[in-house]
Amino acid sequence: MSNRDKTVLVTGATGGIGKAVCAELAEQGYSLVLAARNTERLAKACDDLAKGRQGTFSFIPVDMSDQPSIDAFAESLRKLKLTLHGAIIMPPQIPRTEDCLPPADTWSAIFKGSFIGPLEILRHAIAAMNPRPADGVRAKVVIVSGVSSAQVLENYATSNALRNVWIGEAKSLAFAYGEKGIHVNTLSLGGTLTEAYQAAVAERARKANITYEQRLAEETANVPLKKYGTPQEVARVVASLLGSFSDHMTGQNILHEGGFVKRY
Repeated sequence: MSNRDKTVLVTGATGGIGKAVCAELAEQGYSLVLAARNTERLAKACDDLAKGRQGTFSFIPVDMSDQPSIDAFAESLRKLKLTLHGAIIMPPQIPRTEDCLPPADTWSAIFKGSFIGPLEILRHAIAAMNPRPADGVRAKVVIVSGVSSAQVLENYATSNALRNVWIGEAKSLAFAYGEKGIHVNTLSLGGTLTEAYQAAVAERARKANITYEQRLAEETANVPLKKYGTPQEVARVVASLLGSFSDHMTGQNILHEGGFVKRY
């Protein structure tokens, strides 16, 4: 089956990484269903993707922290009557915090928006898949999180806990759905130079009274490749995990962090 016969759901589709993922998949011939909160941005993203490309591009707005919005998403997905061949799940970013013991309502809000809600979206996506491994037709799920799912980071106390939840869930899903031909892998990202991340680096440089280039060099000094990744590099890895590269891979956590994680 060629990519032109495949449809993939992409959540977080209007963010810096999401836009790069959508562009890469569209170039490779996939049809896409884009999901994010802002309807206007989704509509523009679909219009931009359609220019000069043969795939079909639709969107469904959803707020992954809001159950009625998730329910509406599920109904819209059913009405499209599509068979999904893949899903890229990008849970909302977990805010930086050094507080290892936040109050219960903080934990509840973060857990809802960054795990329970996205997991509900994934549940509905899997229901729209129809793999036939005996015929060589497989479905691929890629869950994109941060590098604190692989190594503890200071200033990311809640992320250190919650991103690891995705690793465990992906393992469980890999066992549950592997025989059915649905592959579930996670992608843990280090620093990635989206526009928002570049702006954050520039602000830190301003506060330190140094240049952007100096600050970037300081921040990547402990990365063996001496650089942060780019959204386009992430997109190429996601595309690989959707393709035949991962036909004998499931339940794996792939690191995309320039060698930053220091473990065997």
